[in-house]
Amino acid sequence: METHSISNKYLKLTTIDYGATVHQLIFKDQNGNDINVVQSYKDLDSYIHNAPYLGASVGRYAGRLNPNGFSINGQHYALYTDNQAHLHGGREGFSFKTWKLEEITQGENPHITYSYFSEDMEEGYPGALEVFCTYTLKDNQLLISYTAKSDKDTVVNLTNHNYYNLNGNGSIMDHELRLHADRILEKSLTAVPSGSFKEVKQTHYDFRATTIIKKQLEIAGIDDTYVVNQNKPLAVLYAPKTGIQMKISSNQPAVVIYTPPTLDEQLLLNQPVSEYPAICFETQNFPDAPNHAQFPSALLKSGDLYSNESVFEFSIK
Repeated sequence: METHSISNKYLKLTTIDYGATVHQLIFKDQNGNDINVVQSYKDLDSYIHNAPYLGASVGRYAGRLNPNGFSINGQHYALYTDNQAHLHGGREGFSFKTWKLEEITQGENPHITYSYFSEDMEEGYPGALEVFCTYTLKDNQLLISYTAKSDKDTVVNLTNHNYYNLNGNGSIMDHELRLHADRILEKSLTAVPSGSFKEVKQTHYDFRATTIIKKQLEIAGIDDTYVVNQNKPLAVLYAPKTGIQMKISSNQPAVVIYTPPTLDEQLLLNQPVSEYPAICFETQNFPDAPNHAQFPSALLKSGDLYSNESVFEFSIK
């Protein structure tokens, strides 16, 4: 397992080839102190098959798919399931593979590019798929890019699974969030989308106006797919304690927001850990889109290019 680091005058990024994972992302707070704004494991071995997918690149299909699998061109494909769902690409998804370092550059706009070759029928998915993940630092922005090509028609939904805390430790309950989304996906008891939508209005999912996260998480945590109605930015997160603000933009139709109630403090660099220690912004297509014609298509035709472009812009407010 190898780490790779790039930096500019605003940000420092360290990644791992295992899972094309973000290990640390450093930005200075309002007092000039270095803050690691993502949750990180102390020991690199803790990333191996870690249940929270901490910082990892997720695929071949991020989110949950129906346990019955999916069909393409009349051909049915069965998938590995656990707890009545296929999650984040299966038993051995892209998060748990060692990616190849393609390129690392330094300088004004440094970047790290990893690649992974997924064989035809790996985890039940058709098509030999070549995937690239590129992390770029451009001024005060972290750009995360995923591209993929397949030699057969297949389904693809890639994302990054960073756990953000703009305080660097403790809780995100004091953070303020604005989210440009009026609806979430309705889901079953096993968290697989039903195909219907729910309005966020007058629910604890409502962040259409800037809201202190504690107000909503005191009702319940969030692990839901928001339908994005504005892409630039789709969300703004702010931590008054450090003065750090993060704006999120993406070319994807949805963002999965996940607020874990806790994480294993003994394993983390970011100590102390308090209730609701992080928030995830998984920019992606809709989970289970292959099984719902009314959802944006997740079909990647043979020879076409899949692209997920997301930007995380940091500033002091």
